[in-house]
Amino acid sequence: MAHWVTDQASRRPSEGAEEKAVNLLASRSQLRASFFRWALFCVPLIVLLGFLGGKMGSPDTLWFQSLTKPAIFPPPAAFGIAWSILYVMIGVALALVISAWGAYGRGFAVIAFSVHFVFNLAWTAVFFGLQNMEGGLVVLGLGVVTILPVLWAFYRVRPVAAFLMVPYFGWLCFASVLNYQFIVENPSGGDRTQPEAAVEVVL
Repeated sequence: MAHWVTDQASRRPSEGAEEKAVNLLASRSQLRASFFRWALFCVPLIVLLGFLGGKMGSPDTLWFQSLTKPAIFPPPAAFGIAWSILYVMIGVALALVISAWGAYGRGFAVIAFSVHFVFNLAWTAVFFGLQNMEGGLVVLGLGVVTILPVLWAFYRVRPVAAFLMVPYFGWLCFASVLNYQFIVENPSGGDRTQPEAAVEVVL
């Protein structure tokens, strides 16, 4: 018992010093100001990257128009609205994590997100650009797998950041099912025989 009390007493000063050091590292007002600065950077950046990634392929092609659409395929306008909202939420979540100075696991969380986001940006290029539905499904699968450690890492740094990413995770799962349904409905892979100059967009 005496040893336990001594051990506890020996730990308290170091724990108190560590907590004091974290408080000195950044006050609440400093963290808040840091978040707003990072949000002003991260949100436009994520939206811009998403926009540029979307330019790496297009649904307005003869190949995509020739595909049989699954029953769960949403109206085309829904994709732009959904991704715009999701990219803003992702940017805010990322800003919350980056601005958490001194938080344990902050660096890992940012790296894990960066690795994951590569798959996010690659899907359009593979599915629409290369017209490869199977490849698109693989990319989405990797995206779903790599978002799991991101959610875990974000939660450890800032729980609210992980909660902001949950709708995005749900959308990735839906997109994976939709991609798979495209493969089922179009076992031949679609019509790639016509030149893209002959595309007529069906509204």
